[in-house]
Amino acid sequence: MEVKVGVKGAPRELTIESSLTPDELAVAVREALTADGGILVLVDEKGKQLIVPADKLAYVEIGESNERRVGFGAM
Repeated sequence: MEVKVGVKGAPRELTIESSLTPDELAVAVREALTADGGILVLVDEKGKQLIVPADKLAYVEIGESNERRVGFGAM
């Protein structure tokens, strides 16, 4: 899954590829937002962690991964 995270005050969004399902990602975001002093922790497919304080989250977009096409094939 491709996950895009908008952070308040940051000019760019953060993007990672996660092996979690959309439902698991939604639960992680919900738990971070409802916990006192919540922190959203996501791990990408290579094991890198993305850690964002919940009060700094602007948005979280969960979507399918886009496979990048290379070449001049028909679109």
